[in-house]
Amino acid sequence: MTEQQTISFSVDPKKYRHWRVDIESAVATVTMTVTPDAPLRDDYELKLNSYDLGVDIELFDVVQRMRFEHPEVKAVVLTGGIDKVFCAGANIQMLATSSHGHKVNFCKFTNETRNGIEDASAHSGQTWIAAVNGTAAGGGYELALACDQIVLIDDRSSAVSLPEVPMLGVLPGTGGLTRLVDKRFVRRDLADVFATRTEGIKGQQALDWRLVDAIAPRSTFDEVVRSIARGCVQRSDRPGTDAADPSSEGIELPVFGASTTIDDDRMTSQNIDVQIDRNLGCAFIEVRGPTGWQPTTGDELRAVGAGAWLLQAALEFDHALLHLRFNEPLIGTWVLTAVGSIDAVASAEQVTTSQPDHWLVREARLMWTRTLKRLDASARTIVTLVQPGSCFAGVLAELVLASDRSLMLEGVRPDDQLPAATIRLTATNDGVYPMSNGLSRLRTRFWGRADALADVLERIGTDLEAADAVDAEVVTFALDDIDWDDEIRLMLEERNSFSPDALTGMEANFRFAGPETLETKIFARLSAWQNWIFQRPNAVGAQGALRSFGTGSRPTYDRARV
Repeated sequence: MTEQQTISFSVDPKKYRHWRVDIESAVATVTMTVTPDAPLRDDYELKLNSYDLGVDIELFDVVQRMRFEHPEVKAVVLTGGIDKVFCAGANIQMLATSSHGHKVNFCKFTNETRNGIEDASAHSGQTWIAAVNGTAAGGGYELALACDQIVLIDDRSSAVSLPEVPMLGVLPGTGGLTRLVDKRFVRRDLADVFATRTEGIKGQQALDWRLVDAIAPRSTFDEVVRSIARGCVQRSDRPGTDAADPSSEGIELPVFGASTTIDDDRMTSQNIDVQIDRNLGCAFIEVRGPTGWQPTTGDELRAVGAGAWLLQAALEFDHALLHLRFNEPLIGTWVLTAVGSIDAVASAEQVTTSQPDHWLVREARLMWTRTLKRLDASARTIVTLVQPGSCFAGVLAELVLASDRSLMLEGVRPDDQLPAATIRLTATNDGVYPMSNGLSRLRTRFWGRADALADVLERIGTDLEAADAVDAEVVTFALDDIDWDDEIRLMLEERNSFSPDALTGMEANFRFAGPETLETKIFARLSAWQNWIFQRPNAVGAQGALRSFGTGSRPTYDRARV
């Protein structure tokens, strides 16, 4: 396989090649046993439980299914299936031979999967525990860092390490540095020693430095892990297994993206249609609102399952974003539209506020939150067009608030029976789907402007036509029918003429106003520096660290600090 071939994110859980899932009552064990001869490409082997994008696509699927299909699972133990090895991290040969774009996208997706693990522990009552039963190096330790608890086997040989700086000339790519000091509160000087010590830290010292939460000899390791898992189960609010209570049953998710048809310039599914204009460098993404009856309670949502619009649309939108990120790197602008009934959208999402504590309602809300965060973190210009027939209400109004620019058609089109376009903010827009900075997109939009925020919050529940939307500062511009097509075309042509690198940096700076969090540090600070380092000769040059690794020769560095 070559990197230029289409990357598929569709995974059948019956055909996992790298992960095994075993469930016993309220505890699941997810075992990483990477198949060496099953990489995403054919120019490297996945030795020592090292991973590539294909391994992480399966893990993403495991995390997603665990939340929706197994409400009875309250603790997840993540462990290694190879003797004396937990995980050796990202495969070095894969990194050395991948394009710059693939490396960056790989790190971003892997970060998002790790964040999904943390999200499950923090918000779903499904706590992840890393049972590090062998050496965890680089991305392997970063995988453990994403878990709520880390137990390290104390066998005098197993260690945790982040050797990227001394060995590879790059940074830990999935949040390791940030999680050391911002999540585990490791002292910065000890973190400095740790991240520059190739051999890592073992046993009691790892515990003393806060790198792990517990250590245990091989003889009691399993029991220590079980004890921690039992404590997590007792604290969880997820429903238990009750044959007499159908509401405690999980729902089966479809194979991710399996219902999507992808052609050269189009991808279509039940609720999403993407058309690509390669001359403009644009993907036009249409989200269709719900039709027909939709569940209004948690139990109804569970009965309908993944076919409910609230779940199905999120899955299909997420799949479209991943496909465009990895398989359409030259398409730099995503133009979002939404078609359907604004009342139907508001009704379909009302369950997120009327029954927020129902386990499945919570998971639906959190899935939309993760999907919208993926949109925020995508290195693409986001434009939203609001026109007659649009249904930007509630969760779909988030698409307007997430955009770099939003244009709204004023009035109606001649000879068009559709009424004037409106936007309806709902209670969900004030915090149900927070950004990575911990704020709603509304509060981020009006950061430091309390009066403007108060004004727009008073308009929640009101249908805003173009003039009202401009007055409330919800959209960028309102245009009449005469100027609509020409202004949009000129804007998109202008955007396509700019430097993509400059646009990526500009957009990322503007999108995340407000407080800095662990997530914003990972996606802004880490991504920016790793992006730069991945292009430097010290890392990827002919004598750089990534290309020298495993050859027996030492890298040659340009010693100038920039």
